[in-house]
Amino acid sequence: MMLNGACYIRVSTDDQTEFSPDAQLKALKEYAKKNDITLSKEHIYADEGISGKRADKRPAFMQMIATAKLKPKPFDVILVHKFDRFARSREDSVVYKSLLKKEAGVKVVSITESIEDDKFSVILEAMLEAMAEYYSLNLAEEVKKGMLEKATRGGFQSTPSFGYKAEAGKLVIIPEEAEFIKFVFQKYADGEMGMFTLAQYANEVGIKTKRGSPFENRTVEYILNNPVYIGKLRWTPTGKVNRIYNHPDTIVADGEHQAIIALDLWNQVQDRLSQNKELYKKRQKSTAPIKSWLNGLIKCGVCGKTLVNSQSDYLQCNGYAKGICKKSQHVKTSRLEGIVLEELGKAFHDSIELEVVPKVSDTVKTNEHEFLQDRLNKLDVKEIRIKEAYLGGIDTLSEYKENKLKLETEREKLTQQLKMLKDTLIHGNEDGEIVKRIENVYTLLSDSTISTDIKYKTAHFLIDKIVFNKHENLLSIQYK
Repeated sequence: MMLNGACYIRVSTDDQTEFSPDAQLKALKEYAKKNDITLSKEHIYADEGISGKRADKRPAFMQMIATAKLKPKPFDVILVHKFDRFARSREDSVVYKSLLKKEAGVKVVSITESIEDDKFSVILEAMLEAMAEYYSLNLAEEVKKGMLEKATRGGFQSTPSFGYKAEAGKLVIIPEEAEFIKFVFQKYADGEMGMFTLAQYANEVGIKTKRGSPFENRTVEYILNNPVYIGKLRWTPTGKVNRIYNHPDTIVADGEHQAIIALDLWNQVQDRLSQNKELYKKRQKSTAPIKSWLNGLIKCGVCGKTLVNSQSDYLQCNGYAKGICKKSQHVKTSRLEGIVLEELGKAFHDSIELEVVPKVSDTVKTNEHEFLQDRLNKLDVKEIRIKEAYLGGIDTLSEYKENKLKLETEREKLTQQLKMLKDTLIHGNEDGEIVKRIENVYTLLSDSTISTDIKYKTAHFLIDKIVFNKHENLLSIQYK
């Protein structure tokens, strides 16, 4: 019996020439031809240059699994060169083979590892998968050893830092970026500019990071702590160290590239960094009560960042504090609380129309609104048609009047239904009317005897966000 087949090809960076995509595909096609399996071009899936084990990191693999689950099933069997092409992780292999077999009735076949459909084949297949996983783990260990050795010799093996580019495996200076690096080090060492000011300056003159992002405080901090600029290379075999620049696992070795910063200037900067670290020790995570019920709700109208506590009873745009936003939204917290309360008061006193984002439970009502509106729109088309029918002599005057009366009756009915539904969506649902909720929240927030913690929870229950722009005197409250 002729079977429909698909084939999956995976080539990682560590594979040899005999396992190239072309070599695998050729072998798979030959196997299919000998075994009466029809292969179509659309069901040839390939992930190239992927060494990772996780299936969800392989786009072609995931596309193949999704296609296999379609009804009717597009293929009966998936051919692979070896089982380790399908998955090197036993967990992935078991999960996806089981899914394919139970939900789609699709079998995975290795063309180089013959396994019969008997009890022993289960053990043999598990052994093959275990060997593949062992190979993968062992390879990762060997690669890590090689990287460690390269790091101790000062070899370059990461993304080039700002000021450099990679050419033939070596770091080469980018003159214009190097000039800015010198500027940063000199200004910081002289005490003329701090990290915030330097980040702000970089953004004002249009300098971007390697990833094309704006400069932040931490960007400048990273530059000032990076030994690459004095001709050294830093590498941490245990992974990310969360800005702990002198981590005990970190390896620093002399590199083969040209330095941008002189050693004496580097030492001046390191001394100043140490002094500032001592003076402004990292603040502990606050366990103190919430300062204001506005915390987390106010967003900058310029950059969209949250306004955070900057000093006693003041809020400031977090983007501006990091040197990203060009406009300062520095405002007294108590004053802003008063403005927001005033706006909440207007919402129910003046009966202004509110635009409320429907909750998940309102989805059916929202769909009903769209359905009714669509029917109402179609009545306009019908009215044009009955008029054309009358003018064209198809309908008599009495027929035209009768049809028009029916349309007007239906239009009135639909308009009334829409109005009722709109009132339900705008003014509330089973949880109570939105206007009434605003009034209740306003009353609670205005009560000086209520704790800030309760006010905070209440405000966050009602309000999604508050957009504030001090320079344009704008404040917009978006309700949930």
